[in-house]
Amino acid sequence: MFFARQFSHRSDQQVCTNPNEVVAGLSLASAPACLYFTMAVGLCILAGCSATKQANTPKLETPVASAVLEDKPIPTRVSLARTPKEYRHDAAHHIYGFNQHRIHQGKLPPLLYAIGVVTFEVREDGKIQSFDWMRKPKQAPEVIQEIERTIKAAEPFPAPIHLGRVRYTETWLWHKSGKFQLDTLTEGQI
Repeated sequence: MFFARQFSHRSDQQVCTNPNEVVAGLSLASAPACLYFTMAVGLCILAGCSATKQANTPKLETPVASAVLEDKPIPTRVSLARTPKEYRHDAAHHIYGFNQHRIHQGKLPPLLYAIGVVTFEVREDGKIQSFDWMRKPKQAPEVIQEIERTIKAAEPFPAPIHLGRVRYTETWLWHKSGKFQLDTLTEGQI
């Protein structure tokens, strides 16, 4: 736009159409118009060249970075817990989230159908490394199977990103209706 204004205001000067005319020695009155035109054309060419180089430049990927991403998938759920006790709370909320329809609402009765105590070991990616029974409710073998199924269905657990691997113990309080509460989030007993 600036160059067009320069040309339109100087009707008495010649407009340079051939860049070689500047070298050939035009009059001083027409030289600035030719220089402006030549500079404008040169800048347009340079701008086009630099845009082409940026578009054609290949992106370099380091094989180490892509290998790291392939080996360790990014977990969808994470826990910011810094102690096993804090992680136990996050894991209990996670299990409740998957079993909302099976959680006993309110206080539990004084006599429960079954109580099970399980120790979990959770890897850094949230997968269960192992779970061991510390106390099985032997009088209710169906509860043992149901607790194991519930644990497997809730996998992957929140990834303990600050702890790496975490080992914690949870107590399952089982009502005769088939509903349960975890000791971490229990509402207590009547």
